[in-house]
Amino acid sequence: MNGIYKLFNRLFVAVYSVPGIKDRWARMYQSPEFNTIPWAPLKKPLDQCKVALVTTGGVHLKTDVPFNMEDTNGDPTYRIIPSATKPRELITTHDYYDHRDADRDINLVFPIEILQTCLQEGLLGEAADSYYSFMGHVKGTHLRTLIKTSGEVAARMKHEEVDVAVLVPS
Repeated sequence: MNGIYKLFNRLFVAVYSVPGIKDRWARMYQSPEFNTIPWAPLKKPLDQCKVALVTTGGVHLKTDVPFNMEDTNGDPTYRIIPSATKPRELITTHDYYDHRDADRDINLVFPIEILQTCLQEGLLGEAADSYYSFMGHVKGTHLRTLIKTSGEVAARMKHEEVDVAVLVPS
């Protein structure tokens, strides 16, 4: 059964990469709307901030349980990635976008080495202990769960005293 879902998802990605189809879908898509924006002003310079990385690219440690690709509503869970992780320890499980380039260079959807360079150059204060990865393409009944799990990640970052989260959509 997993092969059928993979084939369907690859077909979906191929069809929606056709410009006319993609443009029509974009015009018709109705995204969820929220009444508030979770925004907080920066209280200190970036070179004094603790920074976390968050992606929706379906990135995770090779040793982690992959994101669920069989649920057509997506997977609303998240994976924790230690900030000291090396790119070779990561993999992408996400069938709803073409991640072949990201498979060659994970920094396209999870810029862990770029963030490390910014830290080494003193542009940022320090790395949070943990980074986080979600799988994009979560819909339907899983949206409420995604909001809850996003809140869990926010609470974890608050506990760790993260000042800035770099959000990387995929």
